[in-house]
Amino acid sequence: MTRSDICVVGGGLLGRCLAWRASKAGARVALYDAAGRQGEGSAAWVAGGMIAPTFEALEACAQVGSQIESMGRRSLALWPQWLAELSMPVFYRDGGTLLVWHREDVGEAIRVERTFASRRLEGHIERVEGARVAELEPALGRPLSEALYIADEAQVDNRALLLAIASALEEGEVECHWETFVADGDYPDAGIVVDCRGMGGRHDWPKLRGVRGEIVRLLAPEIELHHMLRLLHPRYPVYIIPRAEGRLVIGATSIESDDPSPVSVRGALELLTAAFSVLPALAEARILEFNTQVRPALPDNAPAIRFDRQRKTLHINGLYRHGFLLTPAIVEEVLALLSLREPSMLVGRWPCLPAGRSEIILDAVEDEVQACL
Repeated sequence: MTRSDICVVGGGLLGRCLAWRASKAGARVALYDAAGRQGEGSAAWVAGGMIAPTFEALEACAQVGSQIESMGRRSLALWPQWLAELSMPVFYRDGGTLLVWHREDVGEAIRVERTFASRRLEGHIERVEGARVAELEPALGRPLSEALYIADEAQVDNRALLLAIASALEEGEVECHWETFVADGDYPDAGIVVDCRGMGGRHDWPKLRGVRGEIVRLLAPEIELHHMLRLLHPRYPVYIIPRAEGRLVIGATSIESDDPSPVSVRGALELLTAAFSVLPALAEARILEFNTQVRPALPDNAPAIRFDRQRKTLHINGLYRHGFLLTPAIVEEVLALLSLREPSMLVGRWPCLPAGRSEIILDAVEDEVQACL
């Protein structure tokens, strides 16, 4: 396998992580991406970097929620190991998530608790009140005196991670072709191609849709948060994520739109107003950036894989808002598919397209893939 040639098209989070790990496993790898090495053209560039298996399993439909959590927990175990192998430091915190709500929206908290109780999830949600809330997050004001605490969730600095992996690719002598556009089907010659282009691969995924994400980055050194915060609200489910050096990332969960244009005035007002309702001290924060990106999603909001026999191409898409949550688990299974590592218990469990003339499920792909290498 060390002399096999793998070409990864798409250098966002999934593509560059796959190229990095495949190279470390001994494969000769080439990576192509239409944007630069910082990852500024990827959905991961405009992201919170949250690794939240319990919350995302609750928000997913019941059919895929347990799979999302299982894969997310595997990723949660892998991220610290991966970060330890990078030569550049990357901010990572595993303090968990506090779900908060305003008194008039207590129904949202009841909904979350009931959903959790009705599903067989591995995570744990604790309702905390009064002094316990203040102990966990002193920055929260008195009006938010109740919360749901999910302890086993984490976050990583998305942009620092993208840059650190780019450096690791170069250190590992991966052939990186930044700012190189690859047209549909016009893949470089290789033993096998792995297409990780997200929305760029829409031609090959007719049911792929865009889900818009909006974020604002703030400088607020006077606000010290110890956890990720999520506001449970029927219309404005905002999240607030603390980063190093007094920075905060604030975003809205998702908007059903493939519009990549800048944040609107109304969108900015709604985002900041919702965040301000959680942390009034944000009034004195400084706005560093507004940004948007469109994330790729399939009908069930779960990732899928398919193999194109004719073009010797493995397509992976549909990570939705789960890029940081699922990428390590997906990369691990793709490496097993390429026989670069032993398969784990997750092989074949994440959603794949049904068998067809050019699409086959993960369990049946391995022999076909190996024949290309």
